[in-house]
Amino acid sequence: MSKRIVGLVVAVAFVLTASVSFAGWKGFKGSGGWGPGTKYAAMYNPATVETLSGTVQDIAPVVPFKGMYSGVMVVLKTDKETLNVHLGPAWYVERLDVKIDKGDTIEVKGSKTTFANAPTIIASEIKKADTVIVLRDNNGIPVWAGWRR
Repeated sequence: MSKRIVGLVVAVAFVLTASVSFAGWKGFKGSGGWGPGTKYAAMYNPATVETLSGTVQDIAPVVPFKGMYSGVMVVLKTDKETLNVHLGPAWYVERLDVKIDKGDTIEVKGSKTTFANAPTIIASEIKKADTVIVLRDNNGIPVWAGWRR
């Protein structure tokens, strides 16, 4: 009988501890400002999608808006201009099977905009050699948010 009471007390203590631990939990926060429905996602306009080819001049971190997680940007030099290409959140881009390096020749498809007073492409696809990396669908919904569809 006393083992049952001890077991019951332990079980109740566990449930109370777990409920207190999760009381402040607000659920998953999403993709750090890079997901659909955010201020940044609203910048992607399917009407301004272009495809450009060029050479990667630099790879740099980017935080488009305060509070967003760090992302990855490449500086692309085309025949006509040099522009920034936003790929996506670093936690996603850094885990891709295909790596983009300085000096690579790539083809970029994405929505052209101006960001921080510089011409910028929010990439939906990157093609390197024969490999295509899909980052967003035709409406700009990022692939890393696909589980929410």
